[in-house]
Amino acid sequence: MTHRLVTIGRRAGPAGLLLAAAAGAWVWVAAHWGGMQAMPGSMGLGLPAFLAVWTLMTAAMMLPATAPVAALYARTIIVRRAPRMVVFTVAYLLVWAAAGLPAYGLAVGLGRAASLHTSAGTAVAAAVFAVSGVYQLTPLKDRCLAKCRSPIGLVLRYASYPGPSRDLRAGAHHGVFCLGCCWSLMVLLAAFGVMNPWAMVVLTAVITVEKLAPAGRLVARAVGIVSIALAVAVFWVPALAPGLTGGGVSGM
Repeated sequence: MTHRLVTIGRRAGPAGLLLAAAAGAWVWVAAHWGGMQAMPGSMGLGLPAFLAVWTLMTAAMMLPATAPVAALYARTIIVRRAPRMVVFTVAYLLVWAAAGLPAYGLAVGLGRAASLHTSAGTAVAAAVFAVSGVYQLTPLKDRCLAKCRSPIGLVLRYASYPGPSRDLRAGAHHGVFCLGCCWSLMVLLAAFGVMNPWAMVVLTAVITVEKLAPAGRLVARAVGIVSIALAVAVFWVPALAPGLTGGGVSGM
């Protein structure tokens, strides 16, 4: 089995394996949630089910932009590359799975606030847009994004990790930087609907462009400005935040 994994890894490459995993997660999302309207709060899921859905969702959205970093890290691995890259990827996703705990609490709280009155949901949506937009313009966002855009220094650091836990530590460490870079985009799903497939597609494109495109930093700042503008506009057009106002914006 190990020999087969190594053979597959050599043929497809680490980036290809991550893209295949992301594609599988997207297929699952489309099959289970593709025809759903934007749903508020935690979508009626308990914590275990929410964490499972959240992890698959983040795999679909985050792995495409992480594939180049994984490919770079894989060059530092001489033997057993494929199984070790699996460990790296699992550790990366475990960070996002852990982020699902506060995400669940936030989703439940925002869902209850949205159920009170449309005006309450609108005010909460404005706060979500504002918080996301302001963070997009902060130095911390720039620092985390810089690590994701130019990860050579991180990869060299990971290569110096001793012992069998190297891949686990490397994946988790990169996951933390990625979380610091992208949480402000993921929190927008509270406004658009946690499993709104159209919002997921748009945000995945934004995340990928921020990390990989030459003008990624400018895109991050532009998204911040747009998000702040939405914080104002949502008072006039509550349907901009269907996940919190009940607006029937199925196409986003």
